[in-house]
Amino acid sequence: MTNRRLAILGAGNIGRALIGGLLRSGTRPEQLSVGEPVAAAREALARDLGITAAADNAAAVKGAAVVVLAVKPQDAAAVLTALAGQWGAQGPLLISVAAGLRVAALQAWCGPGVAVVRAMPNRPALVGAAATGLFAPPRVGAPQRATAEQILRSVGEVVWVPTEDALDVVTALSGSGPAYFFLLAELMAEAAEGLGLEGAAARRLAVATLYGAGLLAHGGDADLTRLRTEVASRGGTTEAALVVFEDAGLRAVVARALQAAALRGRELAASHPVYPTAGDS
Repeated sequence: MTNRRLAILGAGNIGRALIGGLLRSGTRPEQLSVGEPVAAAREALARDLGITAAADNAAAVKGAAVVVLAVKPQDAAAVLTALAGQWGAQGPLLISVAAGLRVAALQAWCGPGVAVVRAMPNRPALVGAAATGLFAPPRVGAPQRATAEQILRSVGEVVWVPTEDALDVVTALSGSGPAYFFLLAELMAEAAEGLGLEGAAARRLAVATLYGAGLLAHGGDADLTRLRTEVASRGGTTEAALVVFEDAGLRAVVARALQAAALRGRELAASHPVYPTAGDS
């Protein structure tokens, strides 16, 4: 992180993950301020990470050059409209990790002078292994983009996407993706137990296989087709299983699943209308 002060609004899972990642990557505690209305969350933050949070968001953002919005999407409008007009002469960079909220809505709620970047991290941010999609409109300059990327890199991988609509696909792929892998591992363990393997052993092996496969994919050149074919010897056990997947139409099922998730993301975004600010006509 740069030497500029950064405020994080919301100390839930992603907010806490970012705070922990920033501290691990060298950000000093005095550079961070946190706004969190829930007393228990503030106490946990102080106990676990040594960070004192304020109940008042206005106090948290005062003097901050960068503000990370990590509140629930349904709370974002109230949080930002309450802060509009309090940003100072030069507004901060706002990085929103609130799912589904469009740039236009965020800018309207913030008022003029605030540059907005949207980020879509996923739950592995909790262990420093996030996959995050980033989008910024053209008016956001290179230094601000670099700042946003540096902050999100503190919890994992970062990929920029060229359009805001592409973030709906990011949500369907990496945002929801961990649940798909967990489901497959769960079903594999259940099937192995049905074939006679003891349940606890089946689950341990499924989890270890999920972990090890992820490490192989991440540590290589990301050629997923090559990695798959290296495991599947011709005429072997893996090929027998993969043929069943193909015959069952797994590719089409996965395509439909991601399409459904992306569509739902767009529907949720449409449920957050842009309310005009006092200066709009």
